[in-house]
Amino acid sequence: METPTQIRLYTLPTPLRWLLFLTVFNITVGTGVGLYYVAQTTHLSPEGTTEHFSGSNTETNFDIPEKYPKPVSELLTTTHNHILSLTLISLILGGIFFFNSTISGSIKSFLILEPFISILLTFGGIWLVRFIQPLFVYVVMLSGILMYSCYFIMAGVILYELGWKKK
Repeated sequence: METPTQIRLYTLPTPLRWLLFLTVFNITVGTGVGLYYVAQTTHLSPEGTTEHFSGSNTETNFDIPEKYPKPVSELLTTTHNHILSLTLISLILGGIFFFNSTISGSIKSFLILEPFISILLTFGGIWLVRFIQPLFVYVVMLSGILMYSCYFIMAGVILYELGWKKK
């Protein structure tokens, strides 16, 4: 019998490979839609991200801001939903990625563990941007880039091993 460290994605039975492949594919599509939403609401810039959470600056009291500062209730909802869902996504993806044969050692460990840290930095950071200092936007953006980079590397390796790598 194989020990867990001897199991490899490309050697799994075909029905299980399909199950895992479609799971990772669907999660990746959902993640892509989420990133498209981020691009639409923040323009992927420090200024756009700060404005999204802290609101638009207006010259006078008569100007209507394009974006309003996010209220605590909305930040709580965003933080709660994203920390829970991205933690579960990272657990699923990291758990599957553990059995890959393409990347190993400390790089593998980094890719599996880093998203959990970035989830907290990204969604804790939006509170800091909103209420403490707009410069925390760089923490939010850097941690988001790290989190999604790890995600897409892991997803790509998993999809390759489940779909195309031969026994």
